[in-house]
Amino acid sequence: MKRSALAGALLVLAGSFAVLGIAWPAVRAAIVGTSDRAPGEFGKGASPGARALVAEALQRLDPARILDVHAHVAGAGADGSGCELDPAMRSWLHPWRRLQLSIYLAAAGVDDLEHGEEQCVARLLSLARGRIVVLGLDRRYRPDGSVDPEGTALHVPNDYVLRLAAEHPGVLVPAVSVHPYRPDALAELDRCAARGAKLVKWLPNSMGIDPADPRCDAFYARMRERGMVLLSHAGDEDALAAGEQQLGNPLRLRRALDHGVKVIVAHCGSAGEGQDLDDPARGKTANFDLFLRLMDDPRYLGLVYGDLSAIAFRNRSTRVLRTLLERTDLHARLVDGTDWPLPAIRVLTPMRRLEREGFLTREERRALDEVFEYDPRLFDLALKRTVHGRHGQRFEPEVFLSKPDLGL
Repeated sequence: MKRSALAGALLVLAGSFAVLGIAWPAVRAAIVGTSDRAPGEFGKGASPGARALVAEALQRLDPARILDVHAHVAGAGADGSGCELDPAMRSWLHPWRRLQLSIYLAAAGVDDLEHGEEQCVARLLSLARGRIVVLGLDRRYRPDGSVDPEGTALHVPNDYVLRLAAEHPGVLVPAVSVHPYRPDALAELDRCAARGAKLVKWLPNSMGIDPADPRCDAFYARMRERGMVLLSHAGDEDALAAGEQQLGNPLRLRRALDHGVKVIVAHCGSAGEGQDLDDPARGKTANFDLFLRLMDDPRYLGLVYGDLSAIAFRNRSTRVLRTLLERTDLHARLVDGTDWPLPAIRVLTPMRRLEREGFLTREERRALDEVFEYDPRLFDLALKRTVHGRHGQRFEPEVFLSKPDLGL
């Protein structure tokens, strides 16, 4: 390219970024659905219909036992948390990643990235109801056990979530994250268990973990010995760097189950397709159906669970929500999760589609839209308590309450 043409192209690119920089705050506000209404104003400011819907949603839910097993905290580390962000997420040279970060921050109530940890946690606590599991996220490691800094999209240290839980007992619960390939994996697992951690969080697609790898066997044995539960993402991953989507295949979690480890399958494996590892000749199958296969396997009764985070999002088939509502035999092994702060991104939940397909009445949809304006976390809970199947089935209250069989 000639120098003059290159200069022209750069000028156009710079102009595009300038326009985007001016227009983006308004676009982001429309995507996130920000509101100036405070959660505490709901009781007096909301319409009678919205208040009645929330009252019904909270019936039979002991406030002290409400449990969210899937909430994220993150930051840039300036406040001493040790959190790390992939530099690409902070650079307009990677516009999609940069826009993603901007949306996530707005949803989490963060307007100053350098103090993002404090603001993120403050917003979460202001909307707390019952107990909330805050998730650590280990770095990505290579197969040889060395750290892969370039492949690490986000790092949330174990010490940070353990400290948050200690500072907010009875409200925040830590889920630590330990990559099984790291040389000190067993020692770190023991250290975290000694500090009271009961949950271990994995995001195999982004972290580069194959849950079916024999290298995980010693890790699983130690988890079972310690009575720890694995909360593992399953299905495709889009929120962070996708990595290797095949690692999100729910059937890869069989190895942990066969070791007697209790596993919560995040999102019920509800996104994308995976190879049918039981019969490769059948090709790819919806990951959600592979998750159901685990749930229906009598060998794993009492071992495998599903978390409801993201199941009603726009990028999920409504077949997932309908199946889970109508499979009431599975409700005792479902747990609630929000995937906070994602429920605060308004466009992610397709309310009109849910109304159109019969999960909500028009009055319920309108009332829930109003609840969102005050409290996105209450909206997420009320939505899941309100949606119904073709014959009126709803998620049982036990789905949203503490799970003694998981130590939670």
